[in-house]
Amino acid sequence: MSRRSCQVAIVGAGPAGLFAAEKLAEAGLEVTIFERLASPARKFLLAGRGGLNLTHSEPRAAFLARYGAAGPWLRPGLDAFPPAALRAWAEGLGQKTFVGSSGRVFPESFKASPLARAWLARLEAKGVTLATRRRFTGFGPAGALLFDGPDGGETVKAKAVLLALGGASWPRMGSDGAWVGLLAARGVAITPLEPANMGIEIDWSPEFAARFAGQPLKRIAITVGDRQAEGEAVITAAGLEGGVVYALSAPIRAALADGKARLAIDLKPDLAQGTIAARIAGARTKDSLSSRLKKRLGLTPQAIGVLHEAVAGPLPRDPARLAALIKAAVIDIQAVRPIERAISTAGGVSRDAVSAEGELAALPGVFVAGEMLDWEAPTGGYLLQATFATAVVAARGIARRLGVTLEDESPIVW
Repeated sequence: MSRRSCQVAIVGAGPAGLFAAEKLAEAGLEVTIFERLASPARKFLLAGRGGLNLTHSEPRAAFLARYGAAGPWLRPGLDAFPPAALRAWAEGLGQKTFVGSSGRVFPESFKASPLARAWLARLEAKGVTLATRRRFTGFGPAGALLFDGPDGGETVKAKAVLLALGGASWPRMGSDGAWVGLLAARGVAITPLEPANMGIEIDWSPEFAARFAGQPLKRIAITVGDRQAEGEAVITAAGLEGGVVYALSAPIRAALADGKARLAIDLKPDLAQGTIAARIAGARTKDSLSSRLKKRLGLTPQAIGVLHEAVAGPLPRDPARLAALIKAAVIDIQAVRPIERAISTAGGVSRDAVSAEGELAALPGVFVAGEMLDWEAPTGGYLLQATFATAVVAARGIARRLGVTLEDESPIVW
């Protein structure tokens, strides 16, 4: 078994690991990143293929609320590294950013690859070592890190360690959740990992699924329990995907855990129920009901199909009853999509298991950042922002442990 030593060992070459490495290298520390796959930032690059959503431009209070119960826990890190800081960092790598119509922030290239290339070049220039094809297998004597590498086993001794291994979504991109058992065996409290920002499974009729799979439901509102979200969804053969569903991940999981989960779809959230009923009543009687819904309300064929799925038969003819259905088409949720198909992960290392600087109480000198921690957020830039912010927190903790100070320690005004 080969042996090596370094000042700081970072396990995981995703955004959290890479950013912590950058901050620590800037402080003059010797940093080695160990990555299971053959190349770094695989999930980051895949997520950016459709447009890299770095962060969001909404005000601080609304932004923090996106993290739910974890908001107070994440707030110090987000205050230390807010959206303006993330944008400035990207622009320092030559990637100018812009705010889209939804308030989301993107690089002008709209891609992750130019940013990743510039980032990796910066890390190399700062002396960061990247050791790929190293699978973390646990801890050895005196806290040494154990890896399976291309040439067999490897033992690594470090003065400080950062674990940035991600959650359990998209396991082919490196985050498979295998660390859960390794840390639990060392007495680290872990909330079970669950899918977040995931699709849901619905028992559509075969005719509906065959006709409308892949079609959007635009400008809708969905209610689950006492939580509501507005946005868009996409019909799949198995159920629904999309931002409006992802935003309700936590209440959907909670409802399923209680044994019965339903969602109520408001197909015209911008219209009051009475207005809808009046428009239906004012339609020409010679038109078919579908024609009335299309002409008077602008409902698409797939939206009308959802109404039929909700009643499992003919639609009510009475304008008041039909308007009530349009405002709340109730659909049963059968299940959530598997965690490996989810965008992100809920659960992880409990907030009670780490210090305010991200250090594990059960493993002094070992820090945790990113999606390994027990927080979740909807898509829209909130995931990456918190990942970077928790990396800053952990990097500051490691630096203080090793007696150095990071650059830019003063808070940035949000």
